[in-house]
Amino acid sequence: MGNLQRLIGWITQNWFYAVSAVSLALAGIFLVLYGVEQGLLPPSVRVMGALVFGIALVAAGEYIRRTYGDSENSSTAYLPSTFSGAGIVTLFGAVAAARLLYGFIGSEIALAGLALVGALAMILGWFYGPLLAAVGVIGAMAAPFIIDGASDDPSWLLIYFAIVTMVGLAIDTLRRWAWVSVISLAMGYGAGQLLTLGAGWRTEPFFVLYCALLVIVAIAIPARRLLPDHAGTPLSLGLFAPDKDQPWPEFPTRLVGGAVLAASGLILLTVFGTARADLFWTAIVVLTALAVALLTWARNATALTELAVLPAVSVIALVAGAHRIWAVQERAATQPGANMTLMPSALVAIGLVLSIVAAWHSLRGGSVKLLVAAAAALFAPAMAIAIEAFWSPVETLGPYPWALHAMAIAGVMVVMAERFARADGPDDKRRVSFAVLAALACVAFGVTILLTSAALTTAFAVTIVAAAWLDRQFNLPLMGLYILAGIATVGYRLVVDPGLIWAIEAPLPAMLLSHGGAALSFALSWFMARAANRPRSPILLESAAFSAVGLLISLLLHRAILQWSSAPDTLSHWSLGIGATTWIILGMAQVDRMQIGGPLSVLRLILSVAFLSFGAVQLALAVSLFNPLVEVFGTPVLGPVVFNTLIPAYLLPALLLAFGALRLRNLARSIRIGFAVASGALASLWLGLTIRHFWRDTESMHLPEIGQAELYSYTVALLLIGAGIFYQSLARPNAALRKAGLIVIGLAVAKVFMVDIGGLGGLIRVFSLLFLGLALAGLAWLNRWAAGRDDAEQGQGD
Repeated sequence: MGNLQRLIGWITQNWFYAVSAVSLALAGIFLVLYGVEQGLLPPSVRVMGALVFGIALVAAGEYIRRTYGDSENSSTAYLPSTFSGAGIVTLFGAVAAARLLYGFIGSEIALAGLALVGALAMILGWFYGPLLAAVGVIGAMAAPFIIDGASDDPSWLLIYFAIVTMVGLAIDTLRRWAWVSVISLAMGYGAGQLLTLGAGWRTEPFFVLYCALLVIVAIAIPARRLLPDHAGTPLSLGLFAPDKDQPWPEFPTRLVGGAVLAASGLILLTVFGTARADLFWTAIVVLTALAVALLTWARNATALTELAVLPAVSVIALVAGAHRIWAVQERAATQPGANMTLMPSALVAIGLVLSIVAAWHSLRGGSVKLLVAAAAALFAPAMAIAIEAFWSPVETLGPYPWALHAMAIAGVMVVMAERFARADGPDDKRRVSFAVLAALACVAFGVTILLTSAALTTAFAVTIVAAAWLDRQFNLPLMGLYILAGIATVGYRLVVDPGLIWAIEAPLPAMLLSHGGAALSFALSWFMARAANRPRSPILLESAAFSAVGLLISLLLHRAILQWSSAPDTLSHWSLGIGATTWIILGMAQVDRMQIGGPLSVLRLILSVAFLSFGAVQLALAVSLFNPLVEVFGTPVLGPVVFNTLIPAYLLPALLLAFGALRLRNLARSIRIGFAVASGALASLWLGLTIRHFWRDTESMHLPEIGQAELYSYTVALLLIGAGIFYQSLARPNAALRKAGLIVIGLAVAKVFMVDIGGLGGLIRVFSLLFLGLALAGLAWLNRWAAGRDDAEQGQGD
């Protein structure tokens, strides 16, 4: 920002010099144009006149500089630069006009003339101030557009722009006027882009080469070295991780960073989505060469290494946008007798070249070796994934040939992991982990192409087992990242795609392979992760195993009920209960993972609330509208007494909620109490419905009829439950349990006196009161004895 502010300040104070230089340069250019418009003088004389005018301006500037000086303190400051800069622009314009307007000279003579003018500008730039350089560069870039000559193929002007850019960079490398380099590169890229937009398709391949050439000269000329040695702070650290103790990246590093970004972006903008195969391959080769050059030719320039990511990412982006070219290849490959297209193979090979070169650079060491190793592990897999996502080559190549590409990448990643392991030794496994993660991902990608839905889910789960085993055997902490991604992927496949609906309808062996294989794999991985003593992976895998086993049990119950009863697969109390159990399992798994913390905590909170809400809605429907007691929507109970569909509908979610209240210690106490209350309510509903089903058949469970025996059964059940809780309070001992037992017994007493006396008749009423009295007498004695025992133990403790 300091250089930019100084430039703005100078222009504000000395703008009349800049306007004067522009006016003089335009005078020379319009001198030629006037001759064209009026038909005066032959072309050779017009061009010679412009050349003489330009030389006169340069001579005037040199005379003023030698006679009166050009220092800041002299009265003629900036005048020599004004005249000589305008003369340089006029000379550039005269040579360009001789080629563009008249075809008076050939390309070779034009380039030679431009080179001579550029050499003159560079020599003058050594003696003059930065104003001459700026005026010369800007004017020379603008001259061809002002002349506006006609040419069938103006691509040669890109060489002209490149020469002018190199002149500006050369002046800067001699005098160290940094903003002259910035102007030169900005005008160079801008002029090239404008020319390409105006000239059309003929110029585009040459513009791609031109952009890469500007990057090379931006690296080499300011450094004045054939082998770059840019050191210091990399650009990414200065921009995204600034440190007050760390210096800002040096200007040459910033200049190259801007050049690489501009080149990659302009090539991508020009070529993305094209239907021209020649332009596409030119861009792919040029960007690949640029990335390789930054990793090999600039291998000693540690501050530039990371910039290779920009052209490499552009290569992958171009592949993603090349669907029109692939469509042509695909149609040609389907013709009778056509050979298999090698386009995907060639692009995968390019991705492998980028990965191998990056790995080689990382093996050389340096401050960015980890970053380069990560890039090496990403380039080739990302290329294959882009081809798969946007082209679907399996339809043309076939599944096995395309899967072999993924396995070949995996093989290269294994070799890369071995080289990193040999270089790093046993103490640092980060680079090894990158390569192993990439290899596992490629294996998973390959089996995705080959296998069915069920086998694919299991294959993904098996790669998680492999990651956990590799972590335990070779101490690779970054395998936890793959385990996290694998759990998310397998979980998505178990629940969404192909999901639960597929699991209900698919053949039983396929469902067992998918969901059973996932559950077994998670359990094995959890065992291995515990042995590796990792802080996060065991929690993730434990919750994943819990979820997978719960899903498997729920699915087996659902399928068993359908198979056993031949009932239609519609909404019912038992299907809603099983569905609620599934969502509660998933929600509790997310709650359990929240104890890990980290940036995913918010996402896990959102997922847990969503999953538990889905479960709560389904439970509410099972308890209300689809309750067997409701005549309108209620569905019949299937199965014999006790062992029937009431268990999956109500008892199973009750047990699960009770497990969550006891197990999820990271939840707030109020939420755990809510789980316990909901569990008790569901269990009570299950018991009441089971008693009613015992006394009545399946079809007559609708309210409001209640028989005397059924009514008294509820009283006995309450007394037995209260007595059981009371007994547990004595066995533990636990005062809270004793109070809970007394509350349940109190409910039984209230029922007897408020309901049973009016609803029962004859001897049943007599025996009901007799049994209640004896039971209460015994329980009162036990309560007094327990209270006395507690007081005695408390006294001994004091």
